[in-house]
Amino acid sequence: MNSRPHKQSMSELKLRRLTEHNQRLREDLSRPRARVSEASASLIRYCKTTKDHLIPSVWGPVTKGEDPYAPQATGCNCTVM
Repeated sequence: MNSRPHKQSMSELKLRRLTEHNQRLREDLSRPRARVSEASASLIRYCKTTKDHLIPSVWGPVTKGEDPYAPQATGCNCTVM
């Protein structure tokens, strides 16, 4: 006689794990995919059109006004009334 009637058997636990794993695989399968060729073309297009201030050898020197990494001007921009 089974002394623990409420405890699940090993086969039930395995079935539950397999069912959960199967559900995760179905969710992965339904996720939208992009072709590698399309993704790489999009990445190349982005890199060619987006100016990177940290690579001056490619984009040329950056003026102080355009450079977001340049040190900010000293002093405050406060107005005294």
